[in-house]
Amino acid sequence: MKDLTHYHTLADLFEYPNAEYPQKVRTVKRVLDGRYPLAAKQLERFLVLLPEADVIAMQELFIRSFDVQAMTTLDIGYVLFGDDYKRGELLANLNREHREAKNDCGSELADHLSNILRLLSKLKDEELVDELVEDILAPALRAMMSEFAEERIAKKNKSYQKHYKTLIDTPFVSDEAVTLYQFPLKALYEVFEQDFSLVVVAPTKQASDFLGSLRTENEIEGAL
Repeated sequence: MKDLTHYHTLADLFEYPNAEYPQKVRTVKRVLDGRYPLAAKQLERFLVLLPEADVIAMQELFIRSFDVQAMTTLDIGYVLFGDDYKRGELLANLNREHREAKNDCGSELADHLSNILRLLSKLKDEELVDELVEDILAPALRAMMSEFAEERIAKKNKSYQKHYKTLIDTPFVSDEAVTLYQFPLKALYEVFEQDFSLVVVAPTKQASDFLGSLRTENEIEGAL
């Protein structure tokens, strides 16, 4: 069984930022330094852009990235399935695993990225870990990272300004900083690639009960 304890620390990258958040990011970077150099470089870029002295700006950037007409969302099931019933099935299975692992989800749902990362650090079933990463987390991360492409951002910004300008303004930061959360996502994906040797292909192995029905349905839909 792989040592997955570092995923508990990585989860801090995707929590709502407070005054201690920059130090948490540095702690994650220290964990990655040496063993995951490509991931550590992504966090270096993140720290350069992060407005550390302005908690409100950090929070607004987080909200703009992951909440309120956001670029993407940290609820992995929604990224993959939207409002489809398959998200409900995923949530039910994740809730069971969280309970069995005694993993406290706090105020977030079972499919929130930070909760799943902390769950990974506690799981003892290697097959389940592999399935969660290869069939759920990695595809979701690829979809999330794609939302930070320039053309996607331009479309989101137009909608954001039209519908949400009165709720929250863009913080006074550089244009590049507005998309700074792409770097923690890329860092996490680099760690997954190194830990799990990810290959982007259609799954062929038999799935466990946890993901079996979801995978079967997805394969059938893909063939239609």
